[in-house]
Amino acid sequence: MVKKFIHIDMDAFFVSVEIRDNPTLANKPVAVGGKSDRRGVLSTCNYIAREYGVGSAMATSIALQKCPDLIVVPGRMDVYKQISVKIRAIFEKYTHLIEPLSLDEAFLDVTECTLFKGSATLIADQIRQEIFDELNLTASAGIAPNKFLAKIASDENKPNGQCVITPDQVGAFVEKMSLSKIPGVGKVTFEKLKAHGLEYGRDVIAHDKSELIHKFGKLGISLWDKCQGIDNREVVTSRVRKSVGVERTFAQDFHSSEEMNNYMVDNLIPELKKRSASYLKTRTISKLGVKVKFNDFQQTTKEFKYHSFDEQVFNELLHEALARGEGKSVRLLGVHIGLSDEPDEHHQFELGL
Repeated sequence: MVKKFIHIDMDAFFVSVEIRDNPTLANKPVAVGGKSDRRGVLSTCNYIAREYGVGSAMATSIALQKCPDLIVVPGRMDVYKQISVKIRAIFEKYTHLIEPLSLDEAFLDVTECTLFKGSATLIADQIRQEIFDELNLTASAGIAPNKFLAKIASDENKPNGQCVITPDQVGAFVEKMSLSKIPGVGKVTFEKLKAHGLEYGRDVIAHDKSELIHKFGKLGISLWDKCQGIDNREVVTSRVRKSVGVERTFAQDFHSSEEMNNYMVDNLIPELKKRSASYLKTRTISKLGVKVKFNDFQQTTKEFKYHSFDEQVFNELLHEALARGEGKSVRLLGVHIGLSDEPDEHHQFELGL
């Protein structure tokens, strides 16, 4: 049986809620930010702001340089969560095979849904209509025979649109698909692929699979499968948390490694212990990690496979992460732990960086 997947993605969700609740913001460049000062980072922005080059995860200071008229409003996570619950209730009218990816997007497997004579296209259209009628918000949708293609399709006709890739259209679609659309292929990876003559799906298809694996390892396998339209993943209706983390953006850049280490030990690690306490009742630590974002917004992460909190390990990871910055000051510092899949994982691993 051919599967029918829908990927629903709300359009600029957080900021759309803010504009809905405050109509004076309509037709203006608007962003939702974590902080009111210029050192904050934007969560999302509307499509007007995006025309100026503003984007999610962008520093407020840079966003305001690109768009001086940008209106930055504080986020209201409690409100977004409440609305997300209502969106989920709409999904459940059509299927219980729902995989939330975040508050504003989810995969739905509607293979067994008999509404609209089983038409996934009409089901997606109706879901989007119900979201608009009940919540006065718009969503986009992608419909395809697997999750990978459904997710890409949902971005094709944004905002407030949908795209259908039928089984007989898969081959033509992936041939002209930019490899930059594949999840996990960021800007740096995409440039490396282009340097090897790989820019579109057809370029990957023209190569031998073993050659791709030799050049790119696991990425080569993923590229080959995706460009063959292969994705056998099912909808996962429940997810196990894999990590817990804490991070802070500083009001002023840190220059001293000693100051950063002290801040990490005195503030971040204690907070991390509190946040992870409930998870560690049934699971164990599998790794420790440190994240650093430098003053030029480049960031790096160092991790070490370990079984318990250890300030010395965190300190060493911080030292190695800072070395990558070659003396640059730091605007953000974070720590995290990985959570084991099994509750009896109590042994220390070798360094694997």
